[in-house]
Amino acid sequence: MIIEFVTFDRPEGFTDADILEDARGTVAHWQANERLIRKHFVRREDGRIMGVYLWPDRASAEAAHDAAWIARFRARTGLEPEITYGDVFMVIDNVSGEVTEYP
Repeated sequence: MIIEFVTFDRPEGFTDADILEDARGTVAHWQANERLIRKHFVRREDGRIMGVYLWPDRASAEAAHDAAWIARFRARTGLEPEITYGDVFMVIDNVSGEVTEYP
């Protein structure tokens, strides 16, 4: 299980409403990705924007955020995303009451 963080500066002049509207415009795209487990849209305290993605493996994450995606992102926002990854080894889900380990 892989967690991916895609972080970028708020596009100049974008309000919170603009950020939300931009995110809404990506919903169908991410819902159509059968490999994506979950995505969170986050406004950080420092004003930066972050997408937090949960994937079954790194190859799925890299395929979703390939060179073509980065080019579309740059064209849409004028910004360069920072992409980092982590290996998820345990998830505590208090809604379902489950704890899942990923050795």
